[in-house]
Amino acid sequence: MKFPVKLTLDKISGGYVVTFPDIPEAITQGDTMVEALAMAQEALEVAIDFYFEDKRSVPSPSVAKRGYKTIELPASLSAKILLLNEMVKQKIRPAELARRLNTTPQEINRLTNLRHTSRIDGIAAALNAMGRQLEISVS
Repeated sequence: MKFPVKLTLDKISGGYVVTFPDIPEAITQGDTMVEALAMAQEALEVAIDFYFEDKRSVPSPSVAKRGYKTIELPASLSAKILLLNEMVKQKIRPAELARRLNTTPQEINRLTNLRHTSRIDGIAAALNAMGRQLEISVS
C-alpha cells in the first residue's frame, strides 16, 4: 500500500508540513524534505494504529496527485490492514474468527496488533476463514 503524502513548505517557521489526504489523523513535519518524509512514515503508522485500536476500517490509499510523494507501508502491515478491514466489513469479532480457525481470541488479537510480528500465513488463514484470499503479486 502506497499512501499519497502532501509536503507543504512552512513559510513562517521553515521546513515542511506533512499531511495525508486519505488519513487525516497523520500530520507531522520536518526541517528538510528527507526528514519530513522519514517522519511521515512514522506518523502514518501511528495514525493507522488508532484505526486498529478503534476497530475502524483503514481507508484505502488514493492515487497520488501531481507533486505528491508516496509512503509505502511494509507488506506485513498492509496485510494486517486488509485483515482488519475485512473483519470490520463482515462484523466479525476476534472470538468468532478464533472459533473459525480453532485458535484463541488472543492469537487473533496478535494478528491485528501492529506492534506484534505476525506470519503472513496466519493472516492469510484468517482471511480464508472469512471467505477471502490474500494475493501477493510483483509489479
